[in-house]
Amino acid sequence: MLPTISFLGFDIPTYTIMAVLGLTAAALLVRHRCRGNEQISSVQIVNIPAVSALGVFSGAHILYGITNLNKFWLCISNLQTVFASWDSFWFYFADIFGGMVFYGGLIGGIIAGYIYCRCLKLDIPVYSDVLTPAIPLFHSFGRIGCFLGGCCYGIESPWGFLYEHSLVPEADGVTRLPIQLIESAGDLFIVAVLIILSKRIHKTGLLFPIYLLMYGILRMTTEFFRGDEIRGFLLGISTSQWISVFVIIAAIAALVKAVHPRKVNIA
Repeated sequence: MLPTISFLGFDIPTYTIMAVLGLTAAALLVRHRCRGNEQISSVQIVNIPAVSALGVFSGAHILYGITNLNKFWLCISNLQTVFASWDSFWFYFADIFGGMVFYGGLIGGIIAGYIYCRCLKLDIPVYSDVLTPAIPLFHSFGRIGCFLGGCCYGIESPWGFLYEHSLVPEADGVTRLPIQLIESAGDLFIVAVLIILSKRIHKTGLLFPIYLLMYGILRMTTEFFRGDEIRGFLLGISTSQWISVFVIIAAIAALVKAVHPRKVNIA
């Protein structure tokens, strides 16, 4: 694993590097998709992702904290220790909310972006069609960052990569399935499908539910091959798999509604 890269005396996290590369690639893709589209405001195409990013950051940390409810309740029962000092409080806070969960970020970003667009009365389907392919593109770079850092790791496997020097020491010492790279490839496949469909589908607003459907299926599958146990489980199913079920159902419902809108007869 390669959690950091030394440059000019600084240790730079490789996840940060991949995130910056992913953001750059996503921005270039959106810029290309905006060309010739007079319905798109150059200001709003920047503002919407910026506002959504706040929701992504908040939602990702909140859902991570939800997967650590056992630690949260432990802190509640030991408030004297938690608030003994600022360092103590920050230690426990970071332990509970310090990580991020993609689905939490996705949900938070959707909520923030939707509220922003509704308040400014923007054409949500038009903007979502332009922005949607950028989501899995950015995510694919993020998953490569996960692989380099050694988090979100896969199950032990006779083939794969030997884990050493990862951010999660307990994952080291064995050969693991590179599930992060597999999901990254799946994200790139989704990007390709969305771009192809955007040229063939003339009805606006369909790309986002199609993305949710495809990613929900992808995530439901990859979760079976994850080796980390921090994701939270209920009835043997991980938190992300439960969310995937609801995402898939919601996506199918949205597509059915869009393709076959209910007609109301007024007598």
